Amino acid sequence: MNPSMLSSQAHEPILTVSALSKHFWGVKALDGIDLEVLPGEILGIIGPNGAGKTALINTITGFYRATSGHIKLGHEDITHLPMHQIGRLGVGRTFQNIRLFKRMSVLENVLVASKALAQHPLRSLWAGRQRKEAMEAAMHWLTLLQLADKSNQSAASLSYGDARRLEIARALAGAPKLLLLDEPAAGMNESETQQLIHDVQKIRSSVGAIMLIEHDMNLIRQLSDRILAMDYGKKIAQGDADVVLKHPEVLRAYLGIEPEGASV
Repeated sequence: MNPSMLSSQAHEPILTVSALSKHFWGVKALDGIDLEVLPGEILGIIGPNGAGKTALINTITGFYRATSGHIKLGHEDITHLPMHQIGRLGVGRTFQNIRLFKRMSVLENVLVASKALAQHPLRSLWAGRQRKEAMEAAMHWLTLLQLADKSNQSAASLSYGDARRLEIARALAGAPKLLLLDEPAAGMNESETQQLIHDVQKIRSSVGAIMLIEHDMNLIRQLSDRILAMDYGKKIAQGDADVVLKHPEVLRAYLGIEPEGASV
């Protein structure tokens, strides 16, 4: 293959969102959003409460149905696919509110995301090699996120920070091309947040790209290659962190700061 073709493919977006809108009985949760997520990058998404950040993730993952617009994962249009199919194609996520199977062990919580076991649940009961490979993969993610020594514990016994890490490990077990992290630092103390930053830096090479919704500006600055700022369901700025965080609309809408010279 021509080297120039390989180079162009390496830079093709993992996710492309075009003119995406989501309306709820006249309320525009998303209003014409355009964005791209490039291979290897972390795209930070910021905005005040109600800006449409979680609605964006919910629409990308199929939890909400788009009112209009298109969502493409690589070259595949996933706009109208069911949620489980979008997940199997390579979109993984975590949630604002931790969603674990608390009566299951830490290891079992990761195993439920295994593609091999999910696609062939009955056959996997008898396929020893298949189950062994799934368990080895699950333990790999638990080890990476410092949870291997807790693999047999109940998920309900985990500390808040460990529960957050378990959600990330479970999302990684689905081998996502795109990982969506919805406010992963919510409720964390400073020490836990620093550990999370370290964890995300470690796992970024294991996925195609990451979209990160977060209110913690220190975390956003440290992790994001680019930032997209939203307000009232619209994109108001996009680019490098220093540029976006100094944008007049971002200062006004997100940080509550009026730019110098602005009329009150």
